[in-house]
Amino acid sequence: MSIELSRVEEFALITLNRPDALNALSFALIRDLGHAFDEVAASDARALLITGAGTKAFCAGADIKELTGRSLTAQKEGAEFGQATFAGLDRLPLPSVAIINGYAFGGGLELALACTFRIATKNAKMGLPEIKLGLIPGYGGTQRLPRVIGEARALEMIMTGRTVDAEEAQRIGLVNRLADGDAVAQGIAFAREFSGYSLPVLGFAREAVRRALDNPVNEGLRIEADLSTLAFQTADAVEGMDAFIAKRKPHFKDN
Repeated sequence: MSIELSRVEEFALITLNRPDALNALSFALIRDLGHAFDEVAASDARALLITGAGTKAFCAGADIKELTGRSLTAQKEGAEFGQATFAGLDRLPLPSVAIINGYAFGGGLELALACTFRIATKNAKMGLPEIKLGLIPGYGGTQRLPRVIGEARALEMIMTGRTVDAEEAQRIGLVNRLADGDAVAQGIAFAREFSGYSLPVLGFAREAVRRALDNPVNEGLRIEADLSTLAFQTADAVEGMDAFIAKRKPHFKDN
């Protein structure tokens, strides 16, 4: 299998498992990812963690050998296939964390950008080098990277193809945390900072922030009011407020 889907306590863990190819994104691997995302969505996992097998790479990008000699129609279908698969990750009903261990280039960084959060090992290197091949990112990089780090920085990375190291990635907001030691264990610790809260309400928060980037402020405020009102209708909101008044820890049940 090109990926492994496992369970670590309350979390789902996907491991890209092509270490000899630096976990490159073949079309078969992308297909397997889509199936895995569906399986995770139907599970009771509290969050999804994604990492790469081995110590060299999270994912070194697309499998270039599969991209040569294809018709215009096949190239467009390939881009849309990758975009749709990563959109499925972006739309999961639970948060996701990319654990970037080593290289994350091209489609590998695009995969990480589709996650809710990103942490990186100190040896991580990230970039969208497609311009060096006479190409541009095709799996969502031109859309998600500017939303994460801003237009100017995203244009610089995309138009120069330059690589950023882990420290710069954290400084510009590309990654949330740096991991030192067992990266998966630290990814789990990071996920535990939010996984105990109500999953539906976490989803409302993610949607409100996502919509903020696509709408004028007045429209975003209307969306926030709607989603906030929905949150108040959940049993978890009642439990959370009751627990606060009673000075006890809330017990959320995702309803």
